[in-house]
Amino acid sequence: MVSLRDIVRVLDGLSLVAKEGISRSNTFPLETAIKAAVLSVSDVVGLTKGKLRQIDNAHRHTVTDSVIFFKDHVPASNSHPPPTPGADATVLLNIGSSMDPDSQTSVDSAAPSTSNTTAVNGAVTPLKQRRLRERKVPSTPFSRAMGFAGLGAGLAWGTLQESTKRVLFGTPNSENNQHALSPYLSERNAERLALALCRMRGAALKLGQMLSIQDESLVPAPILAALDIVRQGADRMPRNQLNQVLDAELGSNWSSNLTSFDYEPMAAASIGQVHRAVTKEGLEVAIKIQYPGVADSIESDIDNVKLLLTYTNLLPEKMYLDSAMKVAKEELSRECDYELEAKNQKRFRSLLTNTKGFYVPFVVDNISSKRVLSTELVPGIPIDKVALLSQETRNYVGKKLLELTLMELFVFRFMQTDPNWSNFLYDEAEKSINLIDFGAARDYPKHFVDDYIRMVLACANNDREAVIEMSRRLGFLTGTESDIMLEAHVQAGFVVGLPFSKRGGYDFGSTNITQSISNLGATMLRHRLTPPPEEAYSLHRKLSGAFLACIKLRAVVPCREILLQVYENYQFAEEASGKILSTSSI
Repeated sequence: MVSLRDIVRVLDGLSLVAKEGISRSNTFPLETAIKAAVLSVSDVVGLTKGKLRQIDNAHRHTVTDSVIFFKDHVPASNSHPPPTPGADATVLLNIGSSMDPDSQTSVDSAAPSTSNTTAVNGAVTPLKQRRLRERKVPSTPFSRAMGFAGLGAGLAWGTLQESTKRVLFGTPNSENNQHALSPYLSERNAERLALALCRMRGAALKLGQMLSIQDESLVPAPILAALDIVRQGADRMPRNQLNQVLDAELGSNWSSNLTSFDYEPMAAASIGQVHRAVTKEGLEVAIKIQYPGVADSIESDIDNVKLLLTYTNLLPEKMYLDSAMKVAKEELSRECDYELEAKNQKRFRSLLTNTKGFYVPFVVDNISSKRVLSTELVPGIPIDKVALLSQETRNYVGKKLLELTLMELFVFRFMQTDPNWSNFLYDEAEKSINLIDFGAARDYPKHFVDDYIRMVLACANNDREAVIEMSRRLGFLTGTESDIMLEAHVQAGFVVGLPFSKRGGYDFGSTNITQSISNLGATMLRHRLTPPPEEAYSLHRKLSGAFLACIKLRAVVPCREILLQVYENYQFAEEASGKILSTSSI
């Protein structure tokens, strides 16, 4: 049975969030505070309702109330478009097919899947589909703090309900059922968390998407199930708020550069949403528009999420939450700077210009700013759709994805670290992968990459001593770990290195790598003494994404040949060249 102390801890967390909201409310009138509080409470108890509207995906780009055609350079905000549903109107989307499969489909979601099913113990289970709403983005610090306060109240209420149910009817069987151990982890509470993140958007939703690609050794199963809802996308901005952002960023005459603009977003994710448009020159473009206020609320959003996670004990202690949150703040700050993303995209376009099998669309500078990014619209299907094509095609795409990943890290030392499958769009006609979304791109220092390629080869060669040495040099180990931790760490390295261990094609369709890593990860989580190095958070997210993509494709890939070609041409820093792994079998 749940103790009163557990419930009080949740309420304490709620009070801290509420205090932050009050501390930020000095510049807001009492009327605004009361209104925000009433809306938050209505969300908590489920009173907020909206009118359902079906979307016909087959005709989404010809619907007249969605696409606006501009004439005589009339500003969009003054063109009196047809009325759109209110801020609480609900839109029911068919998840997995809500975007045109022949068009660019991703904004900035961290989720590696758009499928509407999930595999649990080998069985395919439909994911719960959430009703996406058209809702105004909370854009002020106070309104966002009130949103977190509402979430805290909802979690406290859900915990009380679950505790009462357990008092009356007993605690559920805890065997293979993590949420039975704590009333915090009820399915209803997990769903409250996911839906609140979709309403809030910004850094809060981004963190939820990052957590959604973890496994049950790190995140409890009910939370993962609810975060599948998060991966389906965020609520969307209403048209008037969208126009306000475009006016502020591009000027009130922004529509003078376009002949048409589709107000129906192609995708709505954590930081922004993307729209299809046509320029005066007849070029189809994808315009990514950032939600208002998300860039300025990164720090407070992450602090509030951390507060809720801490007081509800939703994550294990050895996740080193402080380190993860620090890295998340830095990454999200970069992702919210669309001018930086434009530079990243131009850099990748230059780096890959002469590389067969890849294409990076160009940036349209005159329709871009710090919060709006316009790029060439490119065709293609995401990885999960490639999985339906021939084995030959799947092998080709898997091989190209692994080549790109190793090239980014060990040749460019500059990597796009978002593993979202929809960021890699395969154009079957051109046999090329169109690459999009470079907000999460970053550089890696030379000394780190030098030691990391040595560690990868050591893992491939089952060289225990070299794995431990490189792990200490990179910062994964302190040198004082227990034998249990060392063994789990080394074995995890060998598992990851398995595809690179032998020449010839490695069959990702028959692998159990993810299950093996999950089992070892649970042990390392209990025994590790230090958080991973800062570079590892983004790097391992991308590497795991590459492996998961190959697994999804059931591709057969000559992994060792690809690695050795990179290693044999790698230029180490002069001071360390040849000193480590010089005797490794190549």
